[in-house]
Amino acid sequence: MVNSGKEMLSSAQQLISQTGKRMGLEQELINRLVLPERIIEFALPLEKDDGRLEVLIGYRSQHNNLRGPYKGGIRFHQNVTREEVQALSLLMTIKTAVANIPMGGGKGGIAVDPKSLSKAELRKLSKLYAQKLAPFMGQDIDIPAPDVNTNPQIMQWMLEEYEAIKGKKEPSAFTGKAVEHGGSLGREEATGYGGVIALEELLSRLQLDKQRPLTIAIQGFGNVGYFFSEAAYSKGHQIVAISDSKGGITAHETGNLEPKLVIDCKKEQGSIAGCYCVGGLCDSSNGENITNEQLLELPVDILVPAALETVITSKNMQNIKAKIIVEMANGPITEEAREYLTHKGVYILPDVLANAGGVIVSYLEWVQGKQGYWWSKKEVIARLEEIMKSAFSDVWTRSAEKDIDLKSAAFEVALQRLTAQL
Repeated sequence: MVNSGKEMLSSAQQLISQTGKRMGLEQELINRLVLPERIIEFALPLEKDDGRLEVLIGYRSQHNNLRGPYKGGIRFHQNVTREEVQALSLLMTIKTAVANIPMGGGKGGIAVDPKSLSKAELRKLSKLYAQKLAPFMGQDIDIPAPDVNTNPQIMQWMLEEYEAIKGKKEPSAFTGKAVEHGGSLGREEATGYGGVIALEELLSRLQLDKQRPLTIAIQGFGNVGYFFSEAAYSKGHQIVAISDSKGGITAHETGNLEPKLVIDCKKEQGSIAGCYCVGGLCDSSNGENITNEQLLELPVDILVPAALETVITSKNMQNIKAKIIVEMANGPITEEAREYLTHKGVYILPDVLANAGGVIVSYLEWVQGKQGYWWSKKEVIARLEEIMKSAFSDVWTRSAEKDIDLKSAAFEVALQRLTAQL
């Protein structure tokens, strides 16, 4: 099996090295930014419900805290590796610097299939993980959040264990909690909404034809894809195709899929197939089923990969017809494909900017928890919009000044902010 974590790590490190050299940074300084400050790897002896002992492996990569405490999610997945969490922590360092929030980069995980665990086993494992990491965590040291296969409940279990060990209440030690346990309003929508804020900023700079709605295809209809589609739909864009892991749908050219109705239809029947919800109705004659691969190659204005990494590669890059790609997933485009598409004139909103809304509202949750005062959803979204617009402006300005693509510009902005702390 290919270790995608190794590929991701190599790609991210190479991008930082190339960016640093282009900026004239000394090699030792580049090394400082590439290498993690600490990776913690540990055994997790989990006692199963039947009394058997299963030893799992946990990780936490604390990549960089030059700008503030380490920040990043915890994922539970059978394919979690040391290299994967290291790569993701490095990218989080870049993302928080691009967003210009006072945090660094971290990432953690456990190599486990959470679907194979009972609720009691999952709770026990979550608390075990918090026990192991407690000496290396805290609201001013390292602040985890949910990631793949983790959620507010798991964060709450971890926080309870951490607070029991520390002997004090510290709600800002974890973010992504449920609102009733000190979480922030607006966190659920944050990543998707943030992506549309960045897209709207790009469209305003490009001054595209506003006489017609722009067409959008979205690969991935989980939390991020849904809230992106909802926000884009409300802005008057035309959602012509949506997919999830089982496949997708596309409306006819005159159709504009209604995200709220599509998600309701999906919940009712278990998949998107047949959920052609247009004009207030879901009608199976309104469109057709397509594969995830076909969706990527549709002749749309805007393509939004919001599910998996490396879905646009050398194998399909020549078939991509969209003029704008918004990277809502982490690393959905390989370096080779990015260079090819950029050369063709495609605008790519990079993941370190486009999907930063989640970590921005995690930061806002941290601020609220530290001050013991929680804001309304309207206030949270307003602050998200202000930070996203400012981040986009900084990246766009750097791109224009240096005549470089948006991803290269984002990495330059991040490295400039990180080296300013040295």
